[in-house]
Amino acid sequence: MAIAVVAMIRLRNLFAVVVLSGIYSFLMATLLVALDAVDVAMTEAAVGAGVSTVLLLGALHLCRSEEAKPAHRPWLPLAVSASTAGLLIYGALGLPDFSDPEAPIHQHVAPRYLQNEVDVPNVVTAVLASFRGYDTLGETTVVFTAGAGIVALLRRRRKGGGQEPPKP
Repeated sequence: MAIAVVAMIRLRNLFAVVVLSGIYSFLMATLLVALDAVDVAMTEAAVGAGVSTVLLLGALHLCRSEEAKPAHRPWLPLAVSASTAGLLIYGALGLPDFSDPEAPIHQHVAPRYLQNEVDVPNVVTAVLASFRGYDTLGETTVVFTAGAGIVALLRRRRKGGGQEPPKP
C-alpha cells in the first residue's frame, strides 16, 4: 500500500494515478478482511476500488491525461498538512489505550448498543440497521450524486469529441 501511495504522489499520468488508487483501495479492502471487518471491506471494495475508479476514469475521459506542472513549490499546503498531522498525533496521545475496558466509550456508549433497543438479535446488525441508517443513506446519496454528475458531463459531449456550446 505504501508503494502505491508513493507512486501516486510521483506520477504525472492521471490514468496511472486512478488505476493505482483502485489498487490501493483493493489492498485496503484485503487488509480489512484480515482484520475481520468484512462489512467494511466489502464497502471499500465496492465504493473505493469499484465505483470511485469508474467515476474517476469517467471524469478523466473529459480532461487531459497529464497533470500540469505546478508553477511553484507547494510549501504552504505541505506546512498545513504537517501541522494538521502534528495536531492529530498530539490529540491521539490523550486517548485511552486500545481495548481498555475502563475507557469512557465502554462505560457509556457500548452498554447502550448492547442493550439492543431494537428487535434485532445481532448487535452489529442492530447498529447498522438503526444507529447507522442515516449515515448509510448519506453515503448512498453521495455516490448517486457523483454518478449523476458524471452522466450529466458525458451527455454534454458531442459525438465529434468537442463540447456543445452552452445553451442560453
